[in-house]
Amino acid sequence: MWLFILNSTLLGVGLAMDAFSVSIANGLAEPRMRPFKSVAIAGTYSFFQFLMPMLGWLMVRTVVGWFGVIEKFIPFIALGLLLFIGVKMIVECLRGSDEEEVRCLTVPMLLLQGVATAIDALSVGFTIAGYELWDALLASLIIGVVTFVICSAGLWIGRRFGSVFKHAEVVGGVILIIIGIEIFVKNLFFR
Repeated sequence: MWLFILNSTLLGVGLAMDAFSVSIANGLAEPRMRPFKSVAIAGTYSFFQFLMPMLGWLMVRTVVGWFGVIEKFIPFIALGLLLFIGVKMIVECLRGSDEEEVRCLTVPMLLLQGVATAIDALSVGFTIAGYELWDALLASLIIGVVTFVICSAGLWIGRRFGSVFKHAEVVGGVILIIIGIEIFVKNLFFR
């Protein structure tokens, strides 16, 4: 049991790194973020990191053929979503709008970030396909909790440094674009 928990925790740490980087970018973009919003952001990433392995597990357990087709598109989807979000952040910052609400993270953008950072976790469902339902749920739950903790730390770090930079949102947008390219290259060429 302890080995199972350790393996799930380490898997969670590995999967949470993209969400951690995006959390830092969001903290940089909004250094005065309220605690409730930080919890909502970390909770969103955590939810998707929990959901995606379960969806992958379900796909493998029910329709294995579909999983292979979807897996090929994961790098393209992640790249597209993160490029869109990153470019949007940069453009909004460079426009110089004084309205803080315009530059704040919206719910649709947060959901897109959640999917983009967790989509590679869909393939984890393939690795846990031998688990029974309760074991798969527990592993996914551990992954989600680890993601929540790591993303909370990322938001805190980003908020601390975001108040120092005048155009931190540009830095955040560039970070998102780099993460998208990294996910794309890693999954397309090094799998």
